[in-house]
Amino acid sequence: MKVLIIRLSSIGDIILTTPVLKEFKRKYPDATVDFLVLDKFKDAIEGCPYIDNLILFNKEKNDGLGNLLNLGKKLRENNYDYVFDLHGKVRSILISKAIGVKTYRYKKRSLKKTLLVKLRMTTYEVDDTIIKNYFKTFKDFGLEYKGEDLTFSFTEKDLLKVREYKGYPVLAPGASKETKKWTPEGFGNLAALIYKKYKKVPLLIGGKNDFELCEEIRKISGGVSLNLAGKLTLKESGALLSQSMFLVTNDSGPFHIGRGVKCRTFVIFGPTSPGMFEYDEENTLIYGKEPCSPCSLHGDKQCPKGHFNCMRHITGEMVMNIIEAGRK
Repeated sequence: MKVLIIRLSSIGDIILTTPVLKEFKRKYPDATVDFLVLDKFKDAIEGCPYIDNLILFNKEKNDGLGNLLNLGKKLRENNYDYVFDLHGKVRSILISKAIGVKTYRYKKRSLKKTLLVKLRMTTYEVDDTIIKNYFKTFKDFGLEYKGEDLTFSFTEKDLLKVREYKGYPVLAPGASKETKKWTPEGFGNLAALIYKKYKKVPLLIGGKNDFELCEEIRKISGGVSLNLAGKLTLKESGALLSQSMFLVTNDSGPFHIGRGVKCRTFVIFGPTSPGMFEYDEENTLIYGKEPCSPCSLHGDKQCPKGHFNCMRHITGEMVMNIIEAGRK
């Protein structure tokens, strides 16, 4: 059997496919599994032991109706038996239709629910976790759901790059949308408390676009944190987290990277639904559960009510108490 899995973006959603990939390979060890992903997100899945071939989607070459159909026709030459579309948007739908074989598609929330949330007529409560919904796409193949055992792969070279930071606490203050970010004051005060308690400098990680935010947090902490934003690749960040004391993060990619390398993780949710994921002894949810939360599918540029209480009411002291309780 030869299959194609399509999940083009983003970092967290790509990593969330790994429990399904693992179970598929366990059930069908002789199957060839190809995976189609946007080239800029390849580090989220490259090296995964449950994939045989990684195929990269380049927007300049492959985007646009004609190019999407041409890509699908080219992929048809691989003679897939099945396509599993875990993206479920226009690009992946067009590609899978052009391939022309039996396609199983990830079912997202209903259009009615999406519209009601976007129009601020209801809060957003999920029907099931993302990973369980991924598994439903494979229901005809008898895969057994065994929890959220994520996988994030990196190399020894990545580990050598960050070996000097072994055992340090890590903070990841970035996110794809502004309202998914805990406040700089919260992160800064927490960094100061962590340094006071553990005598270790908290490391601030993120992409280049997170540098200014991390610098603000470093200053709020009184200079007792180290800004590494933009200085590590995604793989190096995973290697770092694999040997860190713990991670404090927002609902963002580092949350799933941390889970994928078995890092003790504390995740802060505000406007988005924490019900999208399961939590175990290694992953602690921090959530204020304001009356108006969760209000958003993926976060927004600003709080629709203007007060941002879901994040402002979470303090550094509160998070520090949860960390101390969770590490006992």
